[in-house]
Amino acid sequence: MTYNRTQHIPDILAKIVSIVFHPLLIPLYGLLVIFSAPTPIGYIPVNYKKVLLLLIIVNNLLLPLSLMPYFRYRNIITSWAVEERKERILPLIMTSFFYSVTAVITYRFQILPHFIKSFILSAAFLAICVTVITFWWKISIHSTGVGALTALVIILSLEMYTPLTWYLFAVVLVSGLVLSSRLWLNDHNPVEVWSGLMLGFAGAALFLMIF
Repeated sequence: MTYNRTQHIPDILAKIVSIVFHPLLIPLYGLLVIFSAPTPIGYIPVNYKKVLLLLIIVNNLLLPLSLMPYFRYRNIITSWAVEERKERILPLIMTSFFYSVTAVITYRFQILPHFIKSFILSAAFLAICVTVITFWWKISIHSTGVGALTALVIILSLEMYTPLTWYLFAVVLVSGLVLSSRLWLNDHNPVEVWSGLMLGFAGAALFLMIF
């Protein structure tokens, strides 16, 4: 009995990592990094921070999640983890829509720093990219999310001329944990997780440096 329980511990830990760093939470984590990092961007008025966080929580997290019970009820998805590639397509389409709406709304706030707008726009862009790819191939969405988060920390440090050593250490550690958890649970193979990581990093870096 003890042996069986010990066997299940890595599975439980991998599932916890996958939930805590779910792709839908990445835009929220990204904003928290921007707001907490010791850079000039972090000193925007608190009221603007609250409005933006509320927008992200509602549009990028709660609305996509609210559709999952309906998808499950209609058998559009057969499990809450949505492990099958074809079952991911409709939830991803709806997520891309909500992310795009968030990006449009964000760009109407003239007071917000352009860096924040670019990050939110990159999230919408990556959601669309992942959706298109999923029509033909199963890429790791978790890895795409942590790849984008890693790019955010690096570009923020470079753009603001501020060393964010501990932030970088944290996102690299998180990226390793997330990729390992997806492989451990057999939800993805190495090509799928590394492709997701590179897509997320390149897509976020492109928008943060150019747009």
